Amino acid sequence: MLLYKPSEIDQIQQDLPYVVHIMQWVQSFLAKPHPDLGRAGPVCPFVPHSIKSNSIQMGVIHAKNLEQQQVEEIVLRYRNNFLEIEPQHRETAINKTILLIFPELDAEETAKLVDGVQQKLKLFFVEAGLMLGEFHKRNETPGLHNSNFRPLRSPIPLLAIRFMVESDLPFLINADDLGLRIKYLEAYLQRFDNQGRDNKNLNNARQALALAREQTHQENLVHLRCPYAAAM
Repeated sequence: MLLYKPSEIDQIQQDLPYVVHIMQWVQSFLAKPHPDLGRAGPVCPFVPHSIKSNSIQMGVIHAKNLEQQQVEEIVLRYRNNFLEIEPQHRETAINKTILLIFPELDAEETAKLVDGVQQKLKLFFVEAGLMLGEFHKRNETPGLHNSNFRPLRSPIPLLAIRFMVESDLPFLINADDLGLRIKYLEAYLQRFDNQGRDNKNLNNARQALALAREQTHQENLVHLRCPYAAAM
């Protein structure tokens, strides 16, 4: 049973069109196959299950007059909420998703705020076993099976919170910052490598982590031997 206070009605009326628009996009795009996807099945294989289990929740963040740090604090609170809300059981919680919608941002503000917040907070989510994805009209992230497909484009800017899965490795393994790459891979293996399993994703993660650590070691040696050369 849902009960609304008079003070909530204006906010509901303001937010409802954005929530409806995004839910229509989720159903018509993410939950459906696409000819440019490069594989069979829906664009996001978990979304149909999330819809069926009623596990998608949405929030609207009016960030027009907020500083990035303020938005970061809001998003981090949603991370904590995500970990606390039902479902909690791992098998069913894998379909749980929170979509944070930013309806008032233009293209320049989206790149600065939504992308900036995602890049700043991604590690905090990964270390908690979560993924934080950024969606907007100009997102240039290519599809995993077709480099010309853009699966992370949405009609309204948003951040998506969900649990990490083993197939998320490509989103972690290619981080440009070597230190971040190591932390991502350590968090990934901590989540999935605790049962001694042996599969392609885990093997690739172990090898990538070993390589990244070796690269860091070699860079440190170069810096110690010739600090001026390392700075050039």
